[in-house]
Amino acid sequence: MKTAPILILVEPQLVENIGMTARAMMNCGLYELRLVDPRDPWPLHEIMEERMLAASSGAEDILKNAKIFATLEEAIADLNYVYATTSRTHDMINRILTPRAAIPDMIARMQEGQKIGVLFGRERTGLVNDHIVLANAKITIPLNPEFASLNLAQAVLLIGYEWYQAPDQTPANQIHTGHSRPANRAEYLNFYRRLEDELEARGFFVAPDMRDGMSRSLQNTLQRAEMTEQEIRTWHGVISALIKEPISQQARARSSPLAGEARRGVRATTTSFSPSGENPSPDPSRKGRGTRIS
Repeated sequence: MKTAPILILVEPQLVENIGMTARAMMNCGLYELRLVDPRDPWPLHEIMEERMLAASSGAEDILKNAKIFATLEEAIADLNYVYATTSRTHDMINRILTPRAAIPDMIARMQEGQKIGVLFGRERTGLVNDHIVLANAKITIPLNPEFASLNLAQAVLLIGYEWYQAPDQTPANQIHTGHSRPANRAEYLNFYRRLEDELEARGFFVAPDMRDGMSRSLQNTLQRAEMTEQEIRTWHGVISALIKEPISQQARARSSPLAGEARRGVRATTTSFSPSGENPSPDPSRKGRGTRIS
C-alpha cells in the first residue's frame, strides 16, 4: 500500500511505550507517528532517548521522524478523517467500529485521496471526551469484558495487524466530491468555532451546566456529515446570511427582479400615446369602436 494511516499518541507518559509503539508500527508497515504534548520534553534528554530507542528494537527511523504537537487540534489539522481508539462508549453519539471493520473503511477513504489518522490516549486514562469529540468515529477492540485492559503498544499492534492483513481492493461504494475535496479537521474546527461563537452571542446556550454536552453534540453532528471543502464554505455563507440585519418585506419586494418586471409591464399596458408624442383626448364619436393610430 502506498499510503497508510497516521498514528497519533495523545499525551503519552512513558518513553518506553513510545519506543514499543514504534516497534509495533514497523511490524505492520506503519511509518508516520505524531505525538501530542508528551510528558517528557522533546527533544529528549540523552538517557530518556536511549531508553526509548532500546524499547523500539530497531524502529529508530519512525522515532527520528516523529512530529511533536502542542495540541490535538494542531496534530489533526491536515487530516480528513480521524478514528479514536477507546474501550468506553461514553455518552456521545458516535459511529463505533471494530478494527476489522475500520480497516476497509480506511482503505476506501485513502483510495479517494483522504488523509487518515488514528488516535491513542495516554496510558492511564486513555482518550477523554474532549479528545474523542474531535474524531469522526471510534474503534473499539472486542476483548474479554471482564478484563479488557491493553497497554499502548498492544493496542497499536492490534490495529496495525488488521491493517497489514487487509487486502488492497477497490471500494464497493464511495462519495464523489466533484471538483472539491473532503474537508480537513482544521476547516471543520474553524467552521464549528464560528458557529459556536454566533450561537453564544445569540443566547443559544441558555443552561451553563448543559453547554459542554450541547457543544459536543453539535460537533459530533458536523463530524458525521463528512462535508467537502466547498460545502464548508457554503455553510460559512449560510451563517453570514443569517447574522445579517433582516430585510423588510417591502424592501424585499422592491428589490425582487420579478417585481421590477411586473411594474414595467403595468406601465406598458396603461400608457396610450399619439404620433405627436402627446396623450390623445378621447373622441366621443368613436365610442364603442377600436381606436386607430395613424
